[in-house]
Amino acid sequence: MHLKLPELTKRYYTIGEVADIFGVNASLLRYWEKEFPKLQPKKNTKGNRSYTPKDIEQIHLLYHLVKERGFTIEGARKKLRENRDDVAQEAEVVGRLMTIREKLVKLKHQL
Repeated sequence: MHLKLPELTKRYYTIGEVADIFGVNASLLRYWEKEFPKLQPKKNTKGNRSYTPKDIEQIHLLYHLVKERGFTIEGARKKLRENRDDVAQEAEVVGRLMTIREKLVKLKHQL
């Protein structure tokens, strides 16, 4: 099942909010930070993370590759290195197709 991102209206999100969006543990987000250098949320002096919508979009790509497509961490890292734009476009297309599918299923039930 493809995860649809909600509309990101805030400037910053806590790690708990981001974990809830993706249905994962905060520890997984911290792990991904270590494994993917481009994912670097801001941290305050206490070490609390603040994720921007751009960070969340990055996490969405990782989620798509690892959780939805079944890539290993190394495989996801390689795929992002090779062609990040293709991954982003693919995730967007899959999201659109899932939205269309939901609408078609709704129409089918109405008939």
